[in-house]
Amino acid sequence: MSAVLQGIRVLDLGRYIAGPFCAALLADFGADVIRVDRLGGSEDRFVMPVAADGTGAIFMQVNRGKRSITLDIESPRGREVVRDLVRSADVVVVNMPPDTLRRLGLDYDALRAVRPDVIVAVASAFGMDPAVADRVGFDGVGQAMSGAVYASGMPLQPAKAMVPVVDFSTALACALGVMAALLERRGSGQGQLVEASLLRTALNMASGALIEESLLGLDRRPSGNRSPIAGPSDIFRVRDGWIIVQVIGQPLFNRWAALIGRPEVLDDPRFADDRGRGEHGEQLSRMMADWCAGLSREQALAALEHARIPAGPVNSPRQALRDEVIGASGAFCWVAYPGLERPAPLVAPPVGLSRTPPALDRRSPTAGEHTDEVLAGIGYDAHRIGELRRHGVI
Repeated sequence: MSAVLQGIRVLDLGRYIAGPFCAALLADFGADVIRVDRLGGSEDRFVMPVAADGTGAIFMQVNRGKRSITLDIESPRGREVVRDLVRSADVVVVNMPPDTLRRLGLDYDALRAVRPDVIVAVASAFGMDPAVADRVGFDGVGQAMSGAVYASGMPLQPAKAMVPVVDFSTALACALGVMAALLERRGSGQGQLVEASLLRTALNMASGALIEESLLGLDRRPSGNRSPIAGPSDIFRVRDGWIIVQVIGQPLFNRWAALIGRPEVLDDPRFADDRGRGEHGEQLSRMMADWCAGLSREQALAALEHARIPAGPVNSPRQALRDEVIGASGAFCWVAYPGLERPAPLVAPPVGLSRTPPALDRRSPTAGEHTDEVLAGIGYDAHRIGELRRHGVI
């Protein structure tokens, strides 16, 4: 296991993706991460169920490497346990609305009163400004509000990404913020609040379109898979499926024209630069579609790779699992989980280090799997643990 965060303890009270995946990334780098579950398991555990106990696919990915304690944080005795856990924690990760955090005593002011140098990472839907702080939202809301859904669709039908790109990106931002705060604390000895929001993440991802519109006022219409800023950049049908091709910049355009046998496009003033190629992308996409129509996916991609033009297959999830390039990249870590007939293909951490690499070597925990162990680690004896269990606190 990576030793980068060895000795750092993280208390994870996050739900769904943004908070939990932030904490999972810290676990990949060696932090001891304690997930606080509801009694019987929190609601995010059961999304896309794949295991015998109902544990879901996303939960397995974003909660690997953690220990789990089940705890009724709504009860006074449960909140007392949380405070004891905070005293032993360097980082607390939460993603709940600010009013909920205040009610449960999990806001930054309450937590730093327990441990002054604690770092608190908050992932919210819209940010902490009072005007928006209590609004609720999920990944798709951030996508839609940022302009990305409009730009990705067609004139009569907007289209969102069905994978939670904003949630996962917000988690990465949170993890970066926590790493920065830990580094700063080494010098100052002080903790601080780390904030990230789905909306701010989504706006960052859509920032090019927003800046362009603000400065040029183009009011672009949605164009589906076809890029409005370069071309040909689109998804094309081949004999046995679909591929994506992205031609951006003059060198790639020159090679593309040679590949499809259309050198005359290089002298066409409509295609003189990326902006023109984006504006007239329909014509370029038709040329590319004609070239693709007679080829298999393997033939088309081999020719594009030979010409050094970025392209790839449009995989279904089943095809992605069988893709030789993905397999060769070392993307999957096959991890067993109780009740699964075979190991689950968890995706490896998105970043590596040459000397102290992250490690994905522990499955996600079952609900409350480590409750006694965690409480004993902060000084609770067997009698006290038994009392909490009898009263339904753990």
